[in-house]
Amino acid sequence: MSKDATITKVAGPLVVANGMSNAKMYEVVKVSKERLIGEVIELHGEEASIQVYEETSGIGPGEPVELTGLTLSVELAPGLLTSIYDGIQRPLELIEKKTQSPFITRGIEVPALSRTAKWDFTATVAVGDEVSGGDILGTVPETVLIEHKVMVPPNVSGTIVEIHSGNFTIEETIAVIEDETTKQRTNVSMLQKWPIRIPRPVKGKLIPNEPLITGMRVLDMLFPIARGGSGAIPGPFGAGKTVTQQSLAKYCNAQVIVYIGCGERGNEMTEVLTEFPHLKDPNSGEPLMKRTIMIANTSNMPVAAREASVYTGITIAEYYRDMGYDVALMADSTSRWAEAMREMSGRLEEMPGEEGYPAYLGSRTAGFYERAGIVECAGSDNRRGSLSVIGAVSPPGGDFSEPVTQNTLRVTKVFWALDAKLAYKRHFPAINWLQSYSLYTDNLEGWYGKEVAEDFPTNRRRAQKILQDESTLEEIVRLVGMDALSPKEQLTMETARMIREDFLYQNGFDPVDAYSSLQKQYRLLKSILTFADIAEPIITQEDFDFKRLQELPVKEEIAQASFIPEEEVESHFDKLDETIRSQISSL
Repeated sequence: MSKDATITKVAGPLVVANGMSNAKMYEVVKVSKERLIGEVIELHGEEASIQVYEETSGIGPGEPVELTGLTLSVELAPGLLTSIYDGIQRPLELIEKKTQSPFITRGIEVPALSRTAKWDFTATVAVGDEVSGGDILGTVPETVLIEHKVMVPPNVSGTIVEIHSGNFTIEETIAVIEDETTKQRTNVSMLQKWPIRIPRPVKGKLIPNEPLITGMRVLDMLFPIARGGSGAIPGPFGAGKTVTQQSLAKYCNAQVIVYIGCGERGNEMTEVLTEFPHLKDPNSGEPLMKRTIMIANTSNMPVAAREASVYTGITIAEYYRDMGYDVALMADSTSRWAEAMREMSGRLEEMPGEEGYPAYLGSRTAGFYERAGIVECAGSDNRRGSLSVIGAVSPPGGDFSEPVTQNTLRVTKVFWALDAKLAYKRHFPAINWLQSYSLYTDNLEGWYGKEVAEDFPTNRRRAQKILQDESTLEEIVRLVGMDALSPKEQLTMETARMIREDFLYQNGFDPVDAYSSLQKQYRLLKSILTFADIAEPIITQEDFDFKRLQELPVKEEIAQASFIPEEEVESHFDKLDETIRSQISSL
């Protein structure tokens, strides 16, 4: 430790200190007598620039700086699930208990994971077994839903000399591993630490070929995201980014959810924190929180911690991915993370890039999203895990040409464009079907054709074409009215309206309509397309009155079909298709 390291300048969350010759890049330091947590982000000889993750008011030059020799890391062990942390992995509930206040006191030191709680460890390997980094030593029932797999730390390998099953705290030794060449022994506990800015090692990445099923029809049918894929939800204020991400967190078929509230308004985050513990996991009926980890770093918390919160979340997500789980990470919103980078860059007096963002905005964004993927986990058994990353972007005024949105689109393969006009029309989810896209559709077509129905991909392409044709015909209707269209074009407009209002619109607050299985989505769209197919030869007859088709009672049945319970899907849609045929034929 440098005895004479002292502060020379304070500029908001940036502190400059002298006498830092022993400091290392990204080393954690304790700033001032208050012992605020900071991180070295720039070094010039004896001088270091420190990003402080707590409020710096009242701190001045001459105060001491203490080096810790550690980089900013997260603690990984049983106990992470159900936790709510701030941006640098301090448990908010423990802080509240310790301070007896709803506000985080400066300089407070609380362990991220309990050092006294005992966990029931069951060894799955024996003395004499050879292990390497990533191998599973044993399991711990962390919650009812998730079995925690205790792994060999990535940089350790050798033969197991000792291993014990039983009740242990996360710091107690559960195994001893001896290196074969150096004969050095390593004590392994359940607790691992990992630096947040370095991705965890894997054997290799695989090509994603299975969808992450979300239960939202507009996403699953038109713009699917692959398991292990990355997607972006840009949209203006009030278009429903947070609601869409919460819906994804509730219903997507990932096993572990990591939700990062990065720089969002406090009341939005409060909603998430109060709502999630009461939500039931649709697959098991258990509280959703039992497979969720939350990182809450609201807009009124220190700006620098936003920058760390995104890395803290993705490192925890990678840890569960390494166990072989499918993990989904929601980052809401990456624009606030970029704003934190811009603020720190400005204080460091770096040369600004586009719109004042730092020149490295693109590489940081890419580095974050590229940690997503479906991987072969490290270790000798053939485990596969996936990490899907979905980031919300909040472009000022809904302008998608601004740097954060553009840099995000460059590295993500799914673009769900939220539209303020649709939100004002009360069409939710307000995802614009003409602007959005997914580059995973070709990879996933085989899976959909095999697992749902052979004509699933064909129906999707047809629905997209009908919606595109509608936007072209709308121009004509606006100029000369609906009567100028041919009967076939009128049918296209009517079919598109049914796809929009009966299929794409989804009521997120209705217990049945909030989640739609792939089979139900397929049958609902198929019924709408069947309606169009059977009507086409009839409407082309001479003197046919199109209003008769529009007034058919079966159209109301199609509109209500999204509210059918999942167990009745097959029988109900068989009946519905029969009704469509008989009513149109009677015309």
